[in-house]
Amino acid sequence: MSNIENTIDRIQELLENAETEQQLREELNNFHEADLAGIFQLLKPEERLACFLKLNEEKAADVIEYLPAQLQVEILGDIDETLASRLISKLPHDDAADVLGDMEEDETEVYLEKLPEKFSSEIRELLTYNEDTAGGIMNPLVLTVAHSMSVKDALDTIRIKAEKDNMELYYVYVVDKQEHLLGVVSLRTLLTTPAHLSISEIMWRDIVKVHVDDYQGHIADIFMKYQFNALPVVDQYNRLKGIVTWDDVQDIVEEETTDEILTSSGIVTDLGDEDDDILTGSLANSIKARIPWLFITLIGEFIAVSVTNKYDHTFTALPVIAAFMPLLAGLGGNIGTQSITLMVRGMSTGQVTLSSGWHHIWKETFTGISIGFIFGILVMLVTWGWQHNVQLGLIVGIAMALNMTIATMIGTCTPLILKKMKIDPAVASGPVIATTIDVVGLAVYLTLVTWYLISV
Repeated sequence: MSNIENTIDRIQELLENAETEQQLREELNNFHEADLAGIFQLLKPEERLACFLKLNEEKAADVIEYLPAQLQVEILGDIDETLASRLISKLPHDDAADVLGDMEEDETEVYLEKLPEKFSSEIRELLTYNEDTAGGIMNPLVLTVAHSMSVKDALDTIRIKAEKDNMELYYVYVVDKQEHLLGVVSLRTLLTTPAHLSISEIMWRDIVKVHVDDYQGHIADIFMKYQFNALPVVDQYNRLKGIVTWDDVQDIVEEETTDEILTSSGIVTDLGDEDDDILTGSLANSIKARIPWLFITLIGEFIAVSVTNKYDHTFTALPVIAAFMPLLAGLGGNIGTQSITLMVRGMSTGQVTLSSGWHHIWKETFTGISIGFIFGILVMLVTWGWQHNVQLGLIVGIAMALNMTIATMIGTCTPLILKKMKIDPAVASGPVIATTIDVVGLAVYLTLVTWYLISV
């Protein structure tokens, strides 16, 4: 039995015995909050709530940060509103805004009324931004100093602000009286610079920053490119509004990677109900996520059936050709999926762009031709040895080579075409390849076999 299973059993035993309540309280509070969040997800709702209420408030607030949105709303809804408000007020601003944003509007308003006035007003501002933008994920608490300060004055100011507001200590941003962003200074620079120097003398003026309306994908690209721990967020007037930190971007990358994987498998991720996870959510949500592209695939396969039906006389004349159809469809689909996966991933990382598209098309086409030639030869030799018919072996081998080459070209071109049309290239992976390769592959194969029968 794994450690997590042993832990769950241990917690359930302690919950059943009223005499061990204090022992359970101590054990729960000794866990790391990330471990507790994992444990809570495996407990029954009533067990989860009972354990949560035994945590001290600091620990409970930390656990809330690590829980999925669904469980955050569930637990906060099950506890006393006053306690829930205190826990929310202990969260970082961006996390508190996320939690409140996942609730119903009237419920959100109740909590905002109970929160400290300054904290509540800052959260209200965050909630005005689209949650997929820098404004929606930023933390408005930022360490700032005036450009006219000396290094000594700046360090004194930082000590006071950081202790008072529990701010993130990544970089120190330099602003004027109107909060316009002028520069940035690292803590390392401040600690190693003579105390009498002015901040304006040591600050870095060439600032990498993001706008409050910049979307998550753009923000993640900037973080990946520059490898900063945090980036300042400004409005249209260059006023500093907050910071986005590396852990926010980590969540973005994980979310986008998940969406890309699901989309490439033909699963719809944009269902309008963000709180209902496809894997663990409702049955109706799971069905809605899968049906659309399966329906498109069904239409495509009906086209493949109609193509096959047009060559019924070919099957009557040479029934053995049906045995090779799964082979052609399988290898064609696999190599096409390989190409499309490489292209979609390349676009995500910036290695593939529309301007470099032709280079990748030619490279992948020659790759497909080469691999198709190798497998065509192998299939031809196996078919020849099996059926003792060199002509049939040649036909199947040529069909395999053409099928793999065409599949590679389709797999390479489709993401670029979709990107040009401003459609997510990931949607091409499963459904497009599955249907197109089947139709084209069957048409090529059966046409070649028909020509062969006519010639003999």
